[in-house]
Amino acid sequence: MKRMGFMAMVVVAAVSGACNREARNEPVGGNDRTIGTAGDVDRNMPSDSDKKFIEDLTIANMAEVKLGTLATQKSTNAEVKKFGEMMVADHTKAGNALKAVASSHNVQAPLDVDAKHRDLYDKLAKLQGVEFDREYAAAMVDGHQDVADQLESRIDRQRLQAWKTEMGDWLSGKKVVDHANVGTVTPEHSDNAATMAVNQWAADSYPVVQGHLASAKALKSSADKRK
Repeated sequence: MKRMGFMAMVVVAAVSGACNREARNEPVGGNDRTIGTAGDVDRNMPSDSDKKFIEDLTIANMAEVKLGTLATQKSTNAEVKKFGEMMVADHTKAGNALKAVASSHNVQAPLDVDAKHRDLYDKLAKLQGVEFDREYAAAMVDGHQDVADQLESRIDRQRLQAWKTEMGDWLSGKKVVDHANVGTVTPEHSDNAATMAVNQWAADSYPVVQGHLASAKALKSSADKRK
């Protein structure tokens, strides 16, 4: 379990120094370029894909906060409680950042989780002891893998592969990596300001989510061994 905690800490620490950047929508031209300016505005409006991504990831963040809170209340295992606390803190922060992106581009973010996550919460709320720990850890693995996959769709693939190699080498001890560079994930470029802001949020969030995923896998392995 100490390995689990270390992996989460190094990944989160690696990304904690990264600055949050917000894409800017800067109007082009003056009043004598009304058509061109309108065109720029249209090109910077969020796409349906952007809106769906914001909806899905806002729900995912809210779900992790609710389930993390549940874990701190129901589990009697110190590591499960600690993981739940981390979920509440990190996903509250990530959720607020995504809501700020949504608000700045006039996208209405969901206010509550969907039926799938409500059903999961209700299922876990009925469990006790190690049974709860196992099912919660399994849900965290599945949930964070799904989120990681969605984030990857918004990230520059070449830099993403380099990041995975660097992190793998660092965590395994195969290579000494400059801590200032580890955790740098580049968003997929877009000329649309709204899309770029969403992509940047995804890139900023990805290292932390991968840290959560590694921790969740270790948590599940430990819970599966307990009786």
